[in-house]
Amino acid sequence: MKKLLSLLFLVFILLSACQTKQSRKDKIIQSPNIIFILADDLGYGDISCQGQTKFKTPNIDAMAAGGITFTQHYSGSTVCSPSRSVLLTGQHTGHTPIRGNKRDEFGNWPLPANTKTVAKMLKEKGYTTGAFGKWGLGYTGSTGAPNEQGFDEFFGYNHQTLAHNYYPYFLNHNQDTIWLEENEGTAQGIYAPIPIHQQAIKFIENNKNKPFFMYYPSIIPHAELFAPEEYMEKYRGKLLPEKKYIGSDEGHPRFKAGGYGSQPESHAAFAAMINLLDDQVGEIVAKLEELGIEKNTLIIFSSDNGPHLEGGADPDYFNSNGPFKGYKRDLYEGGIRMPMIAYWPGKIKAGSKTNHLSAFWDFLPTVAELTGAQQPENIDGISYLPTLLNTGKQAQHDYLYWEFHEKNGRIALRKDNWKLVRYDVLSPEITTTELYDISTDIGEENNQAEQQPELVKELLKLMKDARTKSEVFTFE
Repeated sequence: MKKLLSLLFLVFILLSACQTKQSRKDKIIQSPNIIFILADDLGYGDISCQGQTKFKTPNIDAMAAGGITFTQHYSGSTVCSPSRSVLLTGQHTGHTPIRGNKRDEFGNWPLPANTKTVAKMLKEKGYTTGAFGKWGLGYTGSTGAPNEQGFDEFFGYNHQTLAHNYYPYFLNHNQDTIWLEENEGTAQGIYAPIPIHQQAIKFIENNKNKPFFMYYPSIIPHAELFAPEEYMEKYRGKLLPEKKYIGSDEGHPRFKAGGYGSQPESHAAFAAMINLLDDQVGEIVAKLEELGIEKNTLIIFSSDNGPHLEGGADPDYFNSNGPFKGYKRDLYEGGIRMPMIAYWPGKIKAGSKTNHLSAFWDFLPTVAELTGAQQPENIDGISYLPTLLNTGKQAQHDYLYWEFHEKNGRIALRKDNWKLVRYDVLSPEITTTELYDISTDIGEENNQAEQQPELVKELLKLMKDARTKSEVFTFE
């Protein structure tokens, strides 16, 4: 009897150990996958669920219908590189390492080696990490290269200037250069968003049985304006009057990197590009469903800054900035208020909306709370997970802050419903000061600075205290 009891006890211990091991395995597998889709220069009004009437975005709309839409969400900056730096570090442009589109002799100014990114944070939690699209935070071989900043795999444009061109001669796969051949019988090469998307889908397939973070910074619809012919056919002659753009190549789609190609049908091209982006969003969702992991995957869709004016773009024709004033490089709402949709079947209430005040620097702490990861110190973001899941108390920002180093310097700060905007800050003799009540004046038309001197004084002090000095991105 004694031997039997000992044997039973041993079996119990072994079974418990196996169950504990399996429980840990299940916990890892059930850690939510995270996908962040970042459009490039897509305006607040460039998706049909937010007012676009000249074309449709059914797949993005479906995410909004099945998830939550943030109506007061802001990008990290009003141009590419700093906005991405903010997103990945959880620090606004007063603190994040890359605060402008500055270059050194080799390419985009690189993130320092000691930068704590969301990818590094998630790798510590056992996540596989991949980035597919436009990087712009450090060239191959630098401390800012994707593989040096926490990404296991990268495929796309390492340098953002090269991402001006949709038919490039090469792309980067981790440290390797992937040369793209010309299409047989044509002057064009390969339309880069297509192989980038294929690699992203492959990444999802390869990591279906373990937690992954996929950062998908598409180059669409950044200038220049080109789309594959099958998409152009859908819109050709339908968005009149057309806008012809003469670029630096006299019509040839492959030329010296950095310029913009000529486009005789810019309106059709713009709609076609967003059509392709929308299809790619739909294919990502469909792949998750095919693999049976859609209910364990959080998808967030947004854009890095407001609509651009280069390369034949015509944001006024499309009402790309919606009800807001300003474009890319502006710190008015049109330059920094972005579409933001979060989709997670079974976790996020379908068709919900929130006016919670949020920004790119909130993504990192949200992911940290979601996964139990240890977030870095000295970040500016707050988690919006309570808003996503409609549970718990949602923390609020004291204020939001942006600085822009071009155009003679621009600064903006939002506190509650008040927004202070200053232009030409590098020339004090001509600096402008504008104060708007965003709750009643979303078009920023009624400057109340003279009527609210004490409030202006308070917000100016917050502006001054919101930043630390940078030896690289000087702003004095």
